[in-house]
Amino acid sequence: MRALPVGDRALLVELPSGAEAEALHAELLRRRAAGDLIVGEIVPAARTVLLDGLADPSRWAARLASWDIPPAAPRTEAAVEIPVRYDGPDLPDVAAHWGVPVDEVARIHAAAEFRVAFCGFAPGFGYLTGLPARYDVPRRATPRTGVPAGSVALAGPYTGVYPRSSPGGWQLIGTTDAVLWDHTRVPAALLAPGAQVRFVPLGAEAEFVPLRAESEIPLGAEKTTGPEAPSAPAGTT
Repeated sequence: MRALPVGDRALLVELPSGAEAEALHAELLRRRAAGDLIVGEIVPAARTVLLDGLADPSRWAARLASWDIPPAAPRTEAAVEIPVRYDGPDLPDVAAHWGVPVDEVARIHAAAEFRVAFCGFAPGFGYLTGLPARYDVPRRATPRTGVPAGSVALAGPYTGVYPRSSPGGWQLIGTTDAVLWDHTRVPAALLAPGAQVRFVPLGAEAEFVPLRAESEIPLGAEKTTGPEAPSAPAGTT
């Protein structure tokens, strides 16, 4: 663990792995809820956690180094269920990479218990972990110029759902009508860091039941390039 000052009111904590970043994020939330930590925002990323609005970052850096941080425990609230039709164009490539028949990809993916490690790239986009490391897949060699909203995709250790149409290089395995971002909804994002997520497979004859009618995202709220599968300690998107 390494804690770096960011100005005079914030601290960026770098961790060796995504699992340790998730564990620290959960511990910080627990301590803030208990009144042991006063901080404006706690922002997790791939291998970092940012604490913004600290009164004394240097003191907190020393305290963090002394903590015994347990693995992140499952949250008690019900998992967010996302209905998905496994009909993505990259299913054959993913199956070949995994060494399984194409129809096994849906079974393996839907059987996993996912957790939102962090959010980024675009409003409503969550980076979900939960598949064993042997199912990591590379990004496409040639990104698509347009990925439809609701596309369920894989890259590296992550699963993600595109909140709206955008360029992207992830492997597309399915589609959903779940609305990931609705600025008229409270909260606007369907997914939040730490939330449990389950993908519910739909048959070819099934119809989607949208969670909510999609609302327009304000102009400028999203980036113009596809999401990355972060690997650097800084965890940028």
